[in-house]
Amino acid sequence: MLQKNMFIVTGLGNPGKEYEDTPHNSGYMFVEQLRKHLMESTNLQISDWENEKRMFLSDICKITKEGELVGILQKPLTYMNNSGSAVGLLLQKYKPKEYILVHDDLDIPLGKLKIQKNKSPKGHKGVMSVESVVKDKEFLRVRVGIENRGEKIISGDEYVLIPYSKKELAILNGAIKESVADLFERYLQF
Repeated sequence: MLQKNMFIVTGLGNPGKEYEDTPHNSGYMFVEQLRKHLMESTNLQISDWENEKRMFLSDICKITKEGELVGILQKPLTYMNNSGSAVGLLLQKYKPKEYILVHDDLDIPLGKLKIQKNKSPKGHKGVMSVESVVKDKEFLRVRVGIENRGEKIISGDEYVLIPYSKKELAILNGAIKESVADLFERYLQF
């Protein structure tokens, strides 16, 4: 049954300390910032991140309003290319009104984000994995720009796993903070 006011936001990334500040974990960084924004800017009740690996293969943050579950933030623990299995488990139990996927995108420069529907995964294996389990492909995507290679000749597969510098992290975090507020105002109103 469709939960009329419920949303799920999945941030793609890889679990583990070694991936923490890499471009591939931009989705994780986004949902963590969204959680912080909800805590600071709303009267909603926001849970801590809970390890739900057994049931949902994910870390989950639940958002409630007056005792009713209105949202879930998800960080799949399956590694990027198998994210669909975690998303599928969550969507089997919950039928949100709004499903939003947040992922890194090499076609967008670092510091820029795009919030769109109906975009092709363009070879992004994490997005393709999620698309394989989501029935309605019309879901919203937050595409987090990570391209900052400049003149460096390095493959995208290698680049997405190299940790950001402090300067790059500051640029990314500033852009995420701005986009979180925009996403909340446009799509997550209560």
